[in-house]
Amino acid sequence: LNRGFTEMHCMSGHSNFVSCVCIIPPSDLYPRGLIATGGNDHNICIFTVDNPAPLYILKGHKNTVCSLSSGKFGTLLSGSWDTTAKVWLNDRCMMTLQGHTAAIWAVKILPEQGLMLTGSADKTIKLWKAGRCERTFTGHEDCVRGLAILSETEFLSCANDASVRRWQISGECLQVYYGHTNYIYSISVFPRCKDFVTTGEDRSLRIWKQGECAQTIRLPAQSVWCCCVLDNGDIVVGASDGIIRVFTESLERTASAEEIQAFENELAQASIDPKTGDLGDINADDLPGREHLKDPGTRDGQTRLIKDNGKVEAYQWSVSEGRWIKIGDVVGSSGATQQTSGKVLFEGKEYDYVFTIDVNENGPSYKLPYNITDDPWLTAYNFLQKNDLNPMFLDQVAKFIMDNTKGQTLLSTSNQFSDPFTGAGRYVPGSSSGSSTIPGADPFTGAGRYVPGSASNAVTPVGGVDPFTGMSAYQSAAAKVENIYFPKKDAVTFDQANPTQILGKLKELNGSAAEEHRLTEDDLIILEKLLSAMCNTSAETPTAQQLQTLWRAVNWPEDIVFPALDILRLSVRHPTVNENFCSEKEHVQFIILLLKFLNPKGKQANQLLALRALCNCFVSHAGQKLMMEQRDEIMTQAIETKSGNNKNIHIALATLTLNYAVCLHKVNNVEGKAQCLSVISTVMEVVQDLEAIFRLLVALGTLISDDTNAVQLAKSLGVDSQIKKYASVSEPAKVKECCRLVLSLL
Repeated sequence: LNRGFTEMHCMSGHSNFVSCVCIIPPSDLYPRGLIATGGNDHNICIFTVDNPAPLYILKGHKNTVCSLSSGKFGTLLSGSWDTTAKVWLNDRCMMTLQGHTAAIWAVKILPEQGLMLTGSADKTIKLWKAGRCERTFTGHEDCVRGLAILSETEFLSCANDASVRRWQISGECLQVYYGHTNYIYSISVFPRCKDFVTTGEDRSLRIWKQGECAQTIRLPAQSVWCCCVLDNGDIVVGASDGIIRVFTESLERTASAEEIQAFENELAQASIDPKTGDLGDINADDLPGREHLKDPGTRDGQTRLIKDNGKVEAYQWSVSEGRWIKIGDVVGSSGATQQTSGKVLFEGKEYDYVFTIDVNENGPSYKLPYNITDDPWLTAYNFLQKNDLNPMFLDQVAKFIMDNTKGQTLLSTSNQFSDPFTGAGRYVPGSSSGSSTIPGADPFTGAGRYVPGSASNAVTPVGGVDPFTGMSAYQSAAAKVENIYFPKKDAVTFDQANPTQILGKLKELNGSAAEEHRLTEDDLIILEKLLSAMCNTSAETPTAQQLQTLWRAVNWPEDIVFPALDILRLSVRHPTVNENFCSEKEHVQFIILLLKFLNPKGKQANQLLALRALCNCFVSHAGQKLMMEQRDEIMTQAIETKSGNNKNIHIALATLTLNYAVCLHKVNNVEGKAQCLSVISTVMEVVQDLEAIFRLLVALGTLISDDTNAVQLAKSLGVDSQIKKYASVSEPAKVKECCRLVLSLL
């Protein structure tokens, strides 16, 4: 009877070692699911279950791909030594998550849609929502190596600092678990509960129940690289000796007595290097003999060292069997202490010494960590305080420390590397502080004064007159609602203007401008002509002189520039002006200028008009080409303007997204669509104004029309659950109708 597993296939597709593997769950297309592997050759291979050659290969990472996680709807998240994570859908890269400063060793897709976690050698964990960094978790003191999901709101991490941490998604660290004595490589959760298992560089697999290490299983290999818990609760571990072992609680699956004996023999013959500190300080001269094993252990996994014929052997107590099991011979322990073997890890920190102190015969023993640089008396005092021990032991403990560290000179070279990336003021992408929100009050109040964009409420709904207004008549569900909203074919522009007010404001501010910025009377007449030509659809073509004057005006200081920006916003709709500012020659300064005004800390009027100018660039071919070339930069800057609560800015931001969706619908650019979906999802969270919501819904509908990949991506980002609430908005009816049409695609 073979209770084990048999090899079905040997799959090959990488040119160098394979560093991670994950299962992509079954789908309609692949009812048995797929297998993804990441390799040192920078590639990810995707296999079907029954073919040894890859179905396809995902290329894009610039270094080893060392972790993979699969989500719903066919998404795959990969982490690499190149410091980035990538989101893949089928055979295409959708997004690249950038922000870590060192290799990403661990990635996980969370059950709540659109949320992803990455753990890195920069000691941090980042939470990403729709492709943007929402939060950075700090606390680990060394590389983060593994992540495991407990629930929609909690997860675990393990690290090279020998600790496991339990986190809340909102940012708090709920608990730290210590037990391993060296790097922890892998962590896996038991099904349907919060218990978990870990493996690491200290030759052990540890099982954690109710927050405590309930069992330690030693293995005959130094590095236990990975572990996973099967659905039946069995634990599988892979170690540096190239062997996969399965451990079970089930009697019917337990290995035969011969196999278990063979495992114990293999363990007993293992040689343990005392330098690893896995067994604490070892001084062979002080060790008891074999008779020490007559006394039972006090807890499962307790280790005991004995000396037998000059050899040091390590044993571990097994509670279930009530006996000491040999876990190996300690090599090179002819009196070797920490002096020869470097540092010891205790609670995730490195010390020169970790002493075990027995205060009385029957009580528990306590660990006392000590560095040569420490004061022995202060260390003794803190140790007694921490463990609630009688202060009369102070002299004894201090003397014990001094006796056991005799002749230790302090090494001049410190091996504490300071982390070049820390320091509170450092920029953490995506952790935008809430303090920078700009008060929503419009800076240009006063009744008859020129307020940029005050006419914006009159914008006609996209797609012409709304055909469904005032129709309270009962419509049977079967009646086919005609989709007049999307896919939208043309850009939406901001055309309203009051030229008299704009010019009046320009002249007023020109009067107070500094000498070097002031325009002459002739300049003002030139701009007046340009403005009147732009507002009346006359056939006049703007002159080079007019455009040069406009360029001087839009380079005014930011507190007075807004009327000039408004003239730019109106002019850029004209093909000649569009060609002039967006052409190969000029476009760099033009984009730099507009992006400068999108700074969320700047004036809201400038943010608004810069966004509207960008929207209006889409009317001509030259503008569209420029907008698409600079998409990444423009979208990344524009999304920052969401932080103010100004509804006109929100409408302009939604319109910019909609215009991008119109262009992306024509050219099938997957990464562009992914970025646009990410922006829609992010902006939806903060926007209240229903006109802005409507435009975002039209953008969403346009992006996913006729594109199954985009539909899958929108689902995996959880956009459907974000927009559901708008399906029941009563007024304006267009919001509800458009929302229902989008939902029918998702």
